[in-house]
Amino acid sequence: MSQDHNKDQKLDGQPDPSRRKFLNTAAFAGLAGAGLSVGLSACKQEQAPAPAAAPAAHPAAEAAEVGKYEVAPGQLDTYYSFSSGGHSGNVRIYGLPSGRELKAIPVFNTDCLVGWGITNESKAILGTKPDGSLKYTTGDTHHVHPSYKDGTYDGKYLFVNDKIHGRIARVRLDTMECDKITELPNMQGYHGTFPDKRDPVDPAINYTTRVFCGAEFSIPLPNNGSNMDKVDQYRSLFTCVDSESMQVRWQVLIDGNCDLVATSYDGKIAATNQYNTEMGVHYPETMAAERDACLFFNVARIEEAVKAGKVTYIGDSKIPVVDGRLASNADPKTALTCYVPIPKNPHGVNISPDGKYYACSGKLSPTASVIAHELVLKWFDGDLKEPRDAVVAEPEIGLGPLHTGFDNKGNAYTTLFLDSQIVKWNVEAAIKAYQGDKNVTVVVDRIDVHYQPGHGFTSMGETKEADGKFFISDNKFSKDRFLPVGPLHAETAQMIDISGDKMKLVADHSVLSEPHDSIVIRRDIIKTRQIYNMDEFPNAVKDFKDSGVFRDGKKVTIKLTSQAPAYSLGEFKVKKGDEVTIILTNHDKVEDLTHGFAIPKYDINFIVNPQETKSVTFKADKPGVYWCYCTHFCHALHLEMRSRLMVEA
Repeated sequence: MSQDHNKDQKLDGQPDPSRRKFLNTAAFAGLAGAGLSVGLSACKQEQAPAPAAAPAAHPAAEAAEVGKYEVAPGQLDTYYSFSSGGHSGNVRIYGLPSGRELKAIPVFNTDCLVGWGITNESKAILGTKPDGSLKYTTGDTHHVHPSYKDGTYDGKYLFVNDKIHGRIARVRLDTMECDKITELPNMQGYHGTFPDKRDPVDPAINYTTRVFCGAEFSIPLPNNGSNMDKVDQYRSLFTCVDSESMQVRWQVLIDGNCDLVATSYDGKIAATNQYNTEMGVHYPETMAAERDACLFFNVARIEEAVKAGKVTYIGDSKIPVVDGRLASNADPKTALTCYVPIPKNPHGVNISPDGKYYACSGKLSPTASVIAHELVLKWFDGDLKEPRDAVVAEPEIGLGPLHTGFDNKGNAYTTLFLDSQIVKWNVEAAIKAYQGDKNVTVVVDRIDVHYQPGHGFTSMGETKEADGKFFISDNKFSKDRFLPVGPLHAETAQMIDISGDKMKLVADHSVLSEPHDSIVIRRDIIKTRQIYNMDEFPNAVKDFKDSGVFRDGKKVTIKLTSQAPAYSLGEFKVKKGDEVTIILTNHDKVEDLTHGFAIPKYDINFIVNPQETKSVTFKADKPGVYWCYCTHFCHALHLEMRSRLMVEA
């Protein structure tokens, strides 16, 4: 750990309360300054955040010990970490434990490195207006989750949300490229997403077939401007998307906002935590209730209702909608949804690797609620009196609890935003304490992070193969942890060794603003391709002799091939006003031999990987000579790899 950590310790080795008191006081002052009287449910500000005794201070790690986590030159990382890029609109790939950034995958953003948003192929995925321009040029990725088989990752797909425009994207993990984007109807603020792990009915289907998406913002439905003032009728929707076709299967009308999403290992349940069951429009109203909810969806019943035609439609949408509101689902035996009361404005819901428990943290309560999966199912069977009876533990763990990861020893690790800590607590001990056992120790360790963590996640922790090796804390502020780079700071992903009884902070990894969530996957699960198959591209220019300029009225198609260090055409001529489509196929078969293609003054720049084909279409509106050149280093004669575009006046 750095000197920062040491200066936050008193001489007796215990944490100096002044720093934490300042952070907490500042946070609450911000709320009070808005005219709020919020407070933390079940906890006074001056009280200790947890009943457990304060653990021993964590000494600074020795340099030699930290060296054990370094990856030597020429060696490979043990894990991939897939991280959402926030309002950059992309997904990032890091190696762990090194923390090296390996790739940024453009998804909802434009990217002139690869030509995402420039090539015709990427525009078709992103979606365009009638004039051919992109429908959206911004995105906001929050949550990334891979597809499953047998309760663990299958290395096939990665799904990621776009909060700002209500879209879901799919990334192929063999190429690490986005191949599908779907805009969800009737939704705003699409935040949480999670794939299912198996079919809810058919035991033979033990892999992902659906992806669940929660709308965070309640809006008038339909949102056509006719009922904006009827705020009591604002609603959110929970959406199911088919993982293969990426088409929307169905939606559920609900009370409250959705935040994050989790799915059960048996496929029967999807869940979302909710922080605005008050249905407030202004944010003081969203914090009025002492309890909100963790909302559970009975997937099989919902699909039975859809099949039976017990649906409605919203506006012009053709997507079937079932009624999941609380008042419409009072009878457990027919209910589609189950609202489990949870304190207060919960932020995050995660399921334990054994599939038994959901952890749902309070954010404005110092507690983490533990909900038993079997008891939720029992309520749906009519054998549990109240949904709240599914809560089997609710330990006080600290101030501002958010997200929880799990190891393979029955322990949970929760980020504490206000305390700037990670707290380690034992799930079974929490259940015993809830049942009245006063001798168990629930909170077994806690460690400072720098500063104010949002998401946290364990290695393989969202699968049945959680390995209990690392916890990554994505912190919202870094302040003095790295070299200053101006007002916009890098953020920190701090790596914590959780393999022993005591957590050890072993690395600070700088990350660009603003990551939200990440997933850590063993490298053996990911099987990537190194070259494409030319036959995959219907418009591929498969032979050099097929190159040329082909005119159809004012539309001109230029077919090109590339093979280091030359394009198949040294020049090509068009006329001013022509609509020009350039099709380029890379004929090189060597791994890592990518070519680029750029046209000065025409705002065109893209790459083609080995055996890949891409195309661009533009209006030749500027007469003159324009040297098209390779932007991606490919050969000793890379600088000489060029061709002339000649536009006649």
